[in-house]
Amino acid sequence: MRCPQTLSAFTSEERNTVHRLLATHVAYMMGRKVEEADWAGVYCRAKNIPLRGWSNLNIDVAYDNVGLEHKMICYRSHVNLMDACGRILMHPAATRSIRVPLIPDPNTAMYEILGQYADLISKRRDYIQKQSFSEKPIDLRIGWLLWQVSLRQFLYFEEEMLEPDPNDYWAEWRKSGGGVRKESQNLWVYERETGKKRYSITTEAGAKIQPYFDVPPPNDPHIYLFTVIGEVITEGLVRVWVSETTARELEKRLGGLDVKTITEAIYENTDKMLAIQSGPDSQAEVACSLVIAEGAYSYIERADKYQRFPSIRYTSPPCLPFRSVIQ
Repeated sequence: MRCPQTLSAFTSEERNTVHRLLATHVAYMMGRKVEEADWAGVYCRAKNIPLRGWSNLNIDVAYDNVGLEHKMICYRSHVNLMDACGRILMHPAATRSIRVPLIPDPNTAMYEILGQYADLISKRRDYIQKQSFSEKPIDLRIGWLLWQVSLRQFLYFEEEMLEPDPNDYWAEWRKSGGGVRKESQNLWVYERETGKKRYSITTEAGAKIQPYFDVPPPNDPHIYLFTVIGEVITEGLVRVWVSETTARELEKRLGGLDVKTITEAIYENTDKMLAIQSGPDSQAEVACSLVIAEGAYSYIERADKYQRFPSIRYTSPPCLPFRSVIQ
């Protein structure tokens, strides 16, 4: 069977732009969970392509010959996201656009369901072909985004979107639930070659295909890690992100934004820092990076943990405290 290959998602410049835009967006999210529209906005802006708006039913990015569907999954916050490399993860839904036939034989049911999924992908290919304005071959992709509840790191990669061939799989019916939960029957689908579980197809509370996907190894050139909170760039130094307005205000107050000046200001003035007015259009800004000593960064974290500086808190945009953007 043919397995999907990872693909290059960003140029070097686009990758840097994604990092800045994501850092900006996280600062204004103020700790809320990531939604599909958040990533779609950052992605399209970085690549300078029209934002269609995220959809749970249709393909998310359609531009020229490229069709891209974004899938997101939350990952543990207490580890480095690169620890997910090489793992097999399950996504809650590849698609809900299926009908589950009432067929006792699991393999017959699997042929029917995967046939529907393959037909859906084929229709997406036809759609991209019709709206493409070049002669390039059609490029269908899935983009997988792993994110942490802490919003500290995001890991992203893209791979080919392939129509599954039912001949490459076998299936079995499996019961789940029971007790407090209502018992249901799901269809588990495995690769014939490897025995790996690749799909779990639910039949109750909304039929859907739950795919299992491989996170590439850490040496894959097409995997992208974005650390936007407390990024250690070298021993003893941490990169943090602030809005352009906050950076200008800090430079005006402190006289410079070098490591020594910022670090000393943190130690000497943390308990006096007040919110800095950012202006009505601040959410359109791209974040600026500052480098501070690792000890000063840890000092801020400890101060916040033990609430030694209760006046330094998140506030609603456009008012961003210095503490809220030095995360």
